Formats: sequence, structure tokens, C-alpha cells
Amino acid sequence: IEYIRSYYFNKKEDTRFSSSVGKFVGFTEQGVRNAAAWNNDASLLSAMKAQKEAVCLHNVQIDYTAA
Repeated sequence: IEYIRSYYFNKKEDTRFSSSVGKFVGFTEQGVRNAAAWNNDASLLSAMKAQKEAVCLHNVQIDYTAA
């Protein structure tokens, strides 16, 4: 299971957090700057990593039992 949160600007993916990578990755010039700033914030990275357990792992059992 992987948690992905993407940020878009003008219909283009700007920045993405992936729980598999464990950090933000930028895809545009502005996205690279955002990713660098956000990756320096330890509390933000911890919060994003915790989303995998809070969102994904919490709901996976619900999805499997409903199918």
C-alpha cells in the first residue's frame, strides 16, 4: 500500500509526496523549490508519513470486506 499526495498548478503535477519514497519530489521549477522547503520540515514529513496508516491502512480492510 502506498500513500501519494500530489499538488497541481495549471493542470500540471507540481510536487508529489509518496510514502514509498518518504519525501516530496518536485517536477517543475517551483515544485523543486517547494519540495526542498517541505523536505526540510521534519514535522511535516512525519505527518505525511503517518497518513499512510491513518488513511490507507485504516480503509483497506473496509474495502476488502465490502467487495
